[in-house]
Amino acid sequence: MVVIGLGNPGLRYKGTRHNVGFDTVEKIATLKGISLRKRCLSNYKRAVDKEDGLILIEPLTYMNNSGLVIEKLLKDIESNGPLVVAVDQMDLPPGKIRIKKGGSSAGHNGLKSIISNYNEDFIRIYIGIGRPQDGCSVIDHVLTKFTEEERCLLDSAITKAADAILAISRGEDILRVIQNANSSA
Repeated sequence: MVVIGLGNPGLRYKGTRHNVGFDTVEKIATLKGISLRKRCLSNYKRAVDKEDGLILIEPLTYMNNSGLVIEKLLKDIESNGPLVVAVDQMDLPPGKIRIKKGGSSAGHNGLKSIISNYNEDFIRIYIGIGRPQDGCSVIDHVLTKFTEEERCLLDSAITKAADAILAISRGEDILRVIQNANSSA
């Protein structure tokens, strides 16, 4: 199974709302005791867990071009089961997650890029980041860091998202994983 966490590379974006996909992939890597590394000439970081057949990916192409990594991963996606994408979602409050199989991009540019380079048939793990406050643009909102209170909620949501991804990788019934995650979210 290939798991792509969406975000922006670099220290400037670490810990921002837009990087919760990266945070989720990094949480899984930590739980599995593996490290994400960039291979020479690749446009992503990668970690492989042979035990569960997981391939963890962090695109280094910036959010809006996340799908550009798909071309090199198509063989891995075909041979390792479903594609799972962990991504931020403004329509969910901080700390909430939602899992969905298939569908549109819902206006998210990272998902638009994945869909245009792959297709719509993949599992989305949405992690809530909340909507911007009045007077704050969407761009400013997604590129800001969480408050201390929000960070506690987000850490819990990232753990839930990572646990759901690991359950799917172990072969648990995807519909049950989705139902459990969405009902507890």
